[in-house]
Amino acid sequence: MPDRIYLHPIDPELIPGARNAIDVCLRLKPKERLTIITDVATREIAAALQKEVERVGSDYSLFVLEHHARRPLAYMPEIILDDLALSQVSIFAARTQPGELTARTQMTSVVNNHKIRHGHMVNINREIMLEGMRADFLRVDELSQRLVERARQVKRITCKTPHGTEFEAELSPKLRWLKTSGIIRKDKWGNLPGGEIFTSPQNTNGIFVVDGVVGDYLCERFGDLKDNPLTIEVENNRIVDLRSKNKDLRDEFRAYTSTDENSNRVGEFAIGTNTACTHIIGHILQDEKIPGVHIAFGHPYAEHTGANWFSKTHIDCVGRDFDIWFNGEQVMRGGKFMI
Repeated sequence: MPDRIYLHPIDPELIPGARNAIDVCLRLKPKERLTIITDVATREIAAALQKEVERVGSDYSLFVLEHHARRPLAYMPEIILDDLALSQVSIFAARTQPGELTARTQMTSVVNNHKIRHGHMVNINREIMLEGMRADFLRVDELSQRLVERARQVKRITCKTPHGTEFEAELSPKLRWLKTSGIIRKDKWGNLPGGEIFTSPQNTNGIFVVDGVVGDYLCERFGDLKDNPLTIEVENNRIVDLRSKNKDLRDEFRAYTSTDENSNRVGEFAIGTNTACTHIIGHILQDEKIPGVHIAFGHPYAEHTGANWFSKTHIDCVGRDFDIWFNGEQVMRGGKFMI
C-alpha cells in the first residue's frame, strides 16, 4: 500500500519551491492523479510537496522507497510502477545510491510510455528548494525557447573557459534538441529545478575541464571541484585521457565511464538556462542548470534525441564561466547570455 501520511513536519521555507513545482512546473489539476516517489532522506521535502498536492485537491499516492525494497535498488518495486501507470503527473524526490540507474530507468520508461508529466528531483535538498526551485520558470522557459530555436539551426558549437576548456560539438539535424525549462509537458519529463536545452551531439572534440561538479552518486562524494578539477580529453566523442590531482575522483570517474561499451561516449551536450542559479553549490541537480555548458557521458536519451545507441550509465560534467559560440557567433560571455 502507498505511504499516505506526512513523513515530516512541514517547513514553511520549503512551501514556495513546492508550490512552484506543483502549480507552475507540473500544472497539477484537481481532477488529475499524482504519484510521489521519495525516500527517508528526502522526507521533509516530500512532505511539503504532499501538502501542496492536498491544497490542489488531487488524488495521489506517496511511496517511501525503503518501505518497499532494499537499497540500493536493484529494480523499481512493481507496486510503484503499477501505481505510476495510473497517474497523469508524478514526482521522484529521492537521493541517488550507486547502481540505481536501472531502477530509475524502469520508472522513466513507464513515464514515457504513459505520457506522464514527471518532475525528476534526484538529490533534491533544502538549499535547492530555496534557490533553483524559486526561479521564475516562465521567464526561464522564454529564454530556453529563444536559445533552442537558434541551436536547432546550428552545425557547430564551441565553448571556452578561463580554466582550460576548449571544446567543440558538431551537431546533426537528425538529432533533436530538447528544452527542459521547468515547464513540464507530457512529451518529455524534466528535472526540477529545470532550465536547460540539450541534444546528443554527432561528434565532439577537445578539452573539457570539470571544475564544477560531476553527476550521479559521485557528486555527493566529491562535491564542488573548483580546487581539484577533472580534466577530460575527448576525441571523436570518446574519452581518451583523464587528469586530476584528486586520484580517487579520476579513478572512480574512469571506472564509472568504463561500465559498458558506450559509457565513455558523449551522449549529451547541454546549455543551462536557469538564471536563478548563480553559483556552484556542489549538487548536480541545480548546478547543471547554471548558465553555461555541461556534457554527459553515456546514455544519450535516445528515445527523445533520436540517437541510435544506448548505455546503462549517464554522468554529467559541469564547468564554470563559459564563453559560447554558435557557428562562430558569440551567445555567451563569462557565463552571461548575450541573446
